[in-house]
Amino acid sequence: MALAKMKKISVCARKRNRSKILDALQRMGVMEIETKLEEDFQLEKTDTTEARASFLKQAVVLDNALKVLDRYAPEKKGLLSGLDGGDELTQEQFNNMKSDKTAACEDAATVIKLEKEIDELKAAITRDEVRKEMLGPWLGLDLPMNFSGTKTTSVFIGTLPGAWDRAAVLSAIAAHAAKAAGEADGAAEAGAEPFPAEVEILHNANDATYVDVVCLKKDTEAVQAALRANGFARPSQIEPGIPAHTAEKIEADIQARELKITETEDKIAAYAGRREYFKVLSDYYNTKAEKYRMIADIPHTENAIFFEGWVPAKQVPAVEKVLTEQFGAVVDIEEPLPDDEVPTLLKNNKISASVESVLESYGLPKQGKVDPTFIMSIFYIIFFGMMLSDAGYGIVMVIGCGLALLKHPGMATGTKKMLQLFFWCGLSTTFWGFMYGSFFGDLIQVVAETFFGWTGGTILKPLWFEPLVQPMKLLTYCMLFGLIHLLTGLAIKGVEMLKEKDFVGFFAEVFSWFLLVIGLVLMLVPTDLFASISGQTYSIPDGLAMAAKIMAGLGALIILFMSGRSNKNWALRIALGLYDIYGITSWLSDVLSYSRLLALGLATGVIASVINMMASMVSGGILGPVIFIIIILVGHTLNIAINLLGAYVHTNRLQFVEFFGKFYEGGGRPFTAFKRISKHTQIKEDN
Repeated sequence: MALAKMKKISVCARKRNRSKILDALQRMGVMEIETKLEEDFQLEKTDTTEARASFLKQAVVLDNALKVLDRYAPEKKGLLSGLDGGDELTQEQFNNMKSDKTAACEDAATVIKLEKEIDELKAAITRDEVRKEMLGPWLGLDLPMNFSGTKTTSVFIGTLPGAWDRAAVLSAIAAHAAKAAGEADGAAEAGAEPFPAEVEILHNANDATYVDVVCLKKDTEAVQAALRANGFARPSQIEPGIPAHTAEKIEADIQARELKITETEDKIAAYAGRREYFKVLSDYYNTKAEKYRMIADIPHTENAIFFEGWVPAKQVPAVEKVLTEQFGAVVDIEEPLPDDEVPTLLKNNKISASVESVLESYGLPKQGKVDPTFIMSIFYIIFFGMMLSDAGYGIVMVIGCGLALLKHPGMATGTKKMLQLFFWCGLSTTFWGFMYGSFFGDLIQVVAETFFGWTGGTILKPLWFEPLVQPMKLLTYCMLFGLIHLLTGLAIKGVEMLKEKDFVGFFAEVFSWFLLVIGLVLMLVPTDLFASISGQTYSIPDGLAMAAKIMAGLGALIILFMSGRSNKNWALRIALGLYDIYGITSWLSDVLSYSRLLALGLATGVIASVINMMASMVSGGILGPVIFIIIILVGHTLNIAINLLGAYVHTNRLQFVEFFGKFYEGGGRPFTAFKRISKHTQIKEDN
């Protein structure tokens, strides 16, 4: 429940040491550098645009080469290998790989060039396949597609719309020729001699007929006119040579290109051994680009540089030692001023740190404000367990997350925190599962009764009570936990007010609500209404009952007269006070929101029991046990997946809406250290 204390460091150093200083700070990764160009001094900035662009270009080439290798020579990885962080290297290994950067960058460029060749070959194959497909209808043609005839004949090669046969084409030519000569259509169709032409149907498709028409030179115009009148069209794309021969040549070209692609893919795969170099150098050039961005931002004179920044207080001595002893810099260390925008760095124990990502998704606290992570983590883990509430599911979570954390210690920080969070939530789920007597629903009972004929009663008895039997009792406790959660949030608000010495605000906005809410709850407990809800009757001593009425009345009076205290108009102040008292209804709705602890807990148990019942119904016969196991595995896997998501979402909601709504503002700026880029690799510093 704390934020890392920050200190401001101002640095003045020799300009000639600028590059080495930034290297050292980048390697330490504990300082957020701020650069401001003071107008009172003649300071300049260095233009590093060209150098930075060059480094980024090299990094892009290396990253693209890695993507190419992943496509053509993928690494053999385990199922959970994606959890691993970057490859860990010693400083010596990093330096050795860095020394080979020129050759490695050339190899990366070669890999990209080879893939470009493959892309060009594939594009050529696509074009060839299109050409070959277009030649398909013409394969029966034993003439070149652009052949127009001999000295004595004319040849028409093309298509007619629709379906035609040889006789229909000849008849259409004869009819058109007869009509052109002035003869009656009927006479032409009935008694005219067949027109002297030869027609070959090459291919018949649904929407077109591919034809080859040969006629004498003297009949060229007549045949051409007849064909045109019936929609004849020349081929849109004409290939040289006889179509069948051209198709064979195209097929040979396709096979040659496919062979070339295989050879080129093998060449790319041969560079798989350079993958680690590409990773290291990609991070190296990205780091260099980040360094040169900072160089461009740092103001300087002819001989000196000036910058300042934020460092966690614990790291200040180490940073100061490096800057002063190694580079002779002048370092000034200051406490943050009230107007400074201090970055936020969360600092919590191992359990609470796992919930930091939940807080960060809502918003970081400002420096000097309370960090609610520790308190939130307690409620978060408890509420999550109550929602999932099955010991079997909890054990699965614990084992799965535990093994992942043990086998992949170098995973990314965000992923590690999330798995740690689910590990602790798994323990909570296991606890509440045994409290409620749920282990994969009632699986133990079903197995014992179905396969072993157990008749001795309940095997796994709840350590507390069974929610399915006493749901209203659980609802009562859920609302009690919710009330404690809300009052805790209100108490944190009170602590913040006391830290700021706003004693009047604490009295009017926190203390008064504690009196009113607790007083009303104590007044409600012994009533018949509460007894009907909880299913149990409670009684409190008369003195406590009177104290509850006094507390509620006093709290209401304080709110009535004090909540609108900034307004001098008493009528308006009272009106504002009445409106704020009406806010008790929001407390009621907030408390009722915690009924989701009951709803999701019951849903998990009911669905699990239904799955077990379905499995038991088909457990007979030789294959019965096999079918039983399949249903159990599939059903409970789906159930844990669905309810795990539901528990995560609704636990977050209880924090974001109900808990944070009582006190939390957020608005903090995350601490962003100037450090190495470690997208692919992690460098282990020498001791």
